[in-house]
Amino acid sequence: MIRHVTFRSAFLGDSAFDSLKLIDLGDFIGIDGYLGRTKTGEITVWARSVTMLCKALRPPPEKWHGLTDVDLRYRQRYVDLFANPEVMQTFKQRSLIIQSVRDFMHERRFLEVETPMLQAIYGGAAARPFTTHHNTLDLDLFLRISPELYLKRLLVGGMERVFEINRNFRNEGISTQHNPEFTMMECYQAYGDLSDMMDIVEGMFARSIEELGGGLKRQFKELELDFTPPWPRRTYTELLREYAGVELSDATAVRKKAATLGIESAKMDDAVIANKLFEATVEEHLVGPMFVVEYPSAICPLTRRKKDDPSIALRFEAYAAKMEIGNAYTELTDPAVQRETLCAQLSGEGDETMRVMDDDFINALEHGMPPAGGLGVGIDRMVMLLTNSASIRDVILFPLQRPQAGDGAASARAET
Repeated sequence: MIRHVTFRSAFLGDSAFDSLKLIDLGDFIGIDGYLGRTKTGEITVWARSVTMLCKALRPPPEKWHGLTDVDLRYRQRYVDLFANPEVMQTFKQRSLIIQSVRDFMHERRFLEVETPMLQAIYGGAAARPFTTHHNTLDLDLFLRISPELYLKRLLVGGMERVFEINRNFRNEGISTQHNPEFTMMECYQAYGDLSDMMDIVEGMFARSIEELGGGLKRQFKELELDFTPPWPRRTYTELLREYAGVELSDATAVRKKAATLGIESAKMDDAVIANKLFEATVEEHLVGPMFVVEYPSAICPLTRRKKDDPSIALRFEAYAAKMEIGNAYTELTDPAVQRETLCAQLSGEGDETMRVMDDDFINALEHGMPPAGGLGVGIDRMVMLLTNSASIRDVILFPLQRPQAGDGAASARAET
């Protein structure tokens, strides 16, 4: 790469040479000249003409300190990218990770598909949706919170392995781990199960790390994470016992412990209270990477039950660095049981954000869906872990943000 241009009045002419003083840092200029070497042997372009391609009306950040204000960096990512080379490197690595995930899935004969972002009925996750309205149809719609129920319809249709790298939208809080608009890889495999999904998670991370280089042991903030397969497995019940000091089966003890932490609601199902207690007491200890298995079936309405214990769902969540990075099931395919579990949500049991009924999805299941495993992996969190980025906003080019005074509505992207 040529990094030097030499300007001489003898080549440019006095007038053009004098006009160089009008060039500022940040300007884009075009150079016409010929290659040569300086007296010290460096390759250079000896300029014969200079053309102003674009004038920068605002000065770039000061050279040595760059753009350091965190809030301003997110608001003006276009400056952050050229002012801070490590930021550009992070987003190049993000692109490599997503491509490696896509290649990994294609190699395993998964078909990449696209499902609707605008949905008449939201579902597939416990989350509050964003709402919008279609004028022509006079129809309220939701931005999808998950592609799950549409991807399962494709299994009914005969597509045996499908995946989507998708954008989801959840009308909830913002933190270092959450952005209302985020990217997931979600896949479904006919005749697969929970163990197949574990293999995919482990293999996907290993493949992405191989693409980035640096080995399967990665530094994330103060933690060292070892992504070497196989990852440890721990049950939900034993973790709740170890860190909350209660038995999942003892609803009274669970509620009493939850109340000491300010978690109390008479309207919540026992399993929902237990899960909030799990989040409050257990997750901070899940350095991992690891799989948490055998969740209560009451909080897993789309999941097949354990044969010898229907109170347990065939589900895992993958954790690393104390945050969830993936969620998977052996899928529930029985339409009668599926209708029953969704009706239980409607009647007030379980999480209030899952109180929706999708009759067409039940209709699809009645046509027959093969046994299957399903998986969702948070791409943004995956990139955080593999690039040692402390906040999800560091790996999303334009995170949502509260508008500053005087901002137009269209410029409100990221949060303080």
